[in-house]
Amino acid sequence: MGQRRTPFGDRARYWFDSTLARGAAALVGWMALLCLAVVVPTSAVLVWTDPDAPPSLADRLAEVWRLTGETLRLGGATGTPLRALMSVLLALVTLLFVSTLVGLITTALTERLTSLRRGRSTVLEHGHAVVLGWSEQVFTVVSELVTANANQRGAAVVVLADRDKTVMEEALSTKVGSFGRTRLICRSGPTTDPAVLPLSSPATAGVVLVMPPDDPDADAEVVKTLLALRAALAGAEPRPPVVAAVRDNQYRLAACLAAGPGGVVLESDTVTARLIVQAARRPGISLVHQELLDFAGDEFYLLSEPSLTGRPFGDALLSYSTSSVVGLVRGATPLLNPPPETPIAPDDLIVVITRDDDTAWLDDCADLAEQAAMASRPSTPTPAERVLLLGWNRRAPLMIDQLHRRARPGSTVDVVAERGEATIRQVSEADADSGNGLSLALHHGDITRPETLRHLDVHSYDSVIVLGRDPVPGQPPDDPDNRTLVTLLLLRRLEEATGRELPLVTELIDDRNRALAPISPGADVIISGKLIGLLMSQISQNRHLAAVFEELFSAEGTGVRLRPATDYVLPGSETFFATVVAAARRRGECAIGYRSHDDSSTSPGYGVRINPPKRERRRWTAEDEVVVIGKD
Repeated sequence: MGQRRTPFGDRARYWFDSTLARGAAALVGWMALLCLAVVVPTSAVLVWTDPDAPPSLADRLAEVWRLTGETLRLGGATGTPLRALMSVLLALVTLLFVSTLVGLITTALTERLTSLRRGRSTVLEHGHAVVLGWSEQVFTVVSELVTANANQRGAAVVVLADRDKTVMEEALSTKVGSFGRTRLICRSGPTTDPAVLPLSSPATAGVVLVMPPDDPDADAEVVKTLLALRAALAGAEPRPPVVAAVRDNQYRLAACLAAGPGGVVLESDTVTARLIVQAARRPGISLVHQELLDFAGDEFYLLSEPSLTGRPFGDALLSYSTSSVVGLVRGATPLLNPPPETPIAPDDLIVVITRDDDTAWLDDCADLAEQAAMASRPSTPTPAERVLLLGWNRRAPLMIDQLHRRARPGSTVDVVAERGEATIRQVSEADADSGNGLSLALHHGDITRPETLRHLDVHSYDSVIVLGRDPVPGQPPDDPDNRTLVTLLLLRRLEEATGRELPLVTELIDDRNRALAPISPGADVIISGKLIGLLMSQISQNRHLAAVFEELFSAEGTGVRLRPATDYVLPGSETFFATVVAAARRRGECAIGYRSHDDSSTSPGYGVRINPPKRERRRWTAEDEVVVIGKD
């Protein structure tokens, strides 16, 4: 059987493809032939159809050549073959020079634009805020810095992270929204490289914030970034203040050493665990913390007030009509809620909560306190508590430790989590150290399955805490929230079936999922990354507040508490808020606000009012609560 003959079209196509594969020279040759195949016949048609065309064939061919040369910029000289060839050579040299020059200019502009798009140019700013690293806290920090700089001209925030510049700008624009007067500048590069950090000009910055990345080795990378920052700032004086956050307490000392004497390092997991436990014991406390920490409401300020020198601290509580006094800073030591008889020293700074640094002025309100409206009953003792912990992550052992520290005899904690060696070991270790004050039990089950929750008498617990898993590398960062939302949906169904509201506290990673959470108005939602971002933003504006927050959120220190209003004023009485402040002073506490029961289901504040005017008069109900700074 004879060999089948390849069609001519296929052979021609294969030959054409083979010539193109030889490189740029073959491509240029084919382009020249294609141009000539179009231009020469078209020029001939133009010449032969021209009424004024020369009569002789030689002259017409010369005219065709001239038109072809003008069209292809190959020179149009006619005459002897040598003359035509020289004109073509000159045209080719000119074409080569122009095309090379255009190519060089285009390449240079492309490289420059690419470099700008990649964020590889050095920032020339002074007094700006530098944010190093990328995590969920970035959006909160940038948003708060924009709010803090709302009244400042020329403010700038520089974000340096090992991500594409355009991607960072789009993400920040989407989640933060308008930047107002603040200019956002993004630069790309690893934050652990001392040669890259100068892109953000940290030496001329007003503050540097180091974000813990969303990966298992976040703390080690924070320490390495701080070391790289120290190397990049070598010889720079004065150095900008540094604010950083680590997850594990074991890394805090190393991070503090790397940050230097002026650095502030927060423990994100410890702070989050404490706030979740506080919210479990007193629903609504998370709303108070958010009001105190974001720049949109009232904030902490340090004031020097010589006119109060020598007077007892208790007098200062009613010396400001639009500000709430909560303590003193003596030297570098914060004294939150000191005894009322503590004298104010000449160098003491007064810690106040106020709208702005220019809204705290002296205005004696002592005469507004009405003794007849004050309650005189003792504080209600805290009973034993039953806590249900649904889910497990790295912060769960810290929460159990916090529950153990203040547990009353007979208190119990039931943990429901899937089987896992780490979970069993950590719960067993916590149980071994819990002593007689707290009974701890571990139950295995998938909290996203309805049958698991149906077998639990969830309404018998004083508080229910829902935790998401730790993020897994390679999975979407909000994957733990997806499971948490499923659990919350099942719990909401149990609430609707029984008609009873659960005392629920849940932890979410992404603040955008808060609007999706199927929870009752009385439930507390803790956005772990947002709280740390708010803290870092506050300290970045005044690093002297770091010691105040350290005391405020410490395990055994003076903190924010929600107390029944009946501990301070008689139910049904109508009186000034100054009366509540005076009653709290008598109990050794600083009253800073209240939560109205009638508005507890109305967003956005859900009844929480921080730093109300002392002259505000309202009727107090038995279900209202008072926000105080004090101890348990």
